[in-house]
Amino acid sequence: MSDSSTQQECTTQTNLILETPKMVRVILFNDNYTTMEFVIEILQNIFAKTYDEAVQITFDIHKEGKGICGIYPYDIGEIKAQETALAAQKAQFPLKVSTEPI
Repeated sequence: MSDSSTQQECTTQTNLILETPKMVRVILFNDNYTTMEFVIEILQNIFAKTYDEAVQITFDIHKEGKGICGIYPYDIGEIKAQETALAAQKAQFPLKVSTEPI
């Protein structure tokens, strides 16, 4: 049995310093082999874009040579880039994807 007179109260004070996560842009690059339909599918399935958003980004990629798929915290952006590269490889497309810090 514990006696209340022998119990000690323990208080811990912790100072947490929260930093905003590092953000990255995920970028797709134009090539002459990857179909626009595949790029639209990637934008909808991996980047959760609406059909209209996906078409607009696809046209940007086609016209400008590259297009921004989104801006994400570092970890999420890297995972989305890896998922995109894997999907392109499985579909046998040379689609290039990269991340760049903001």
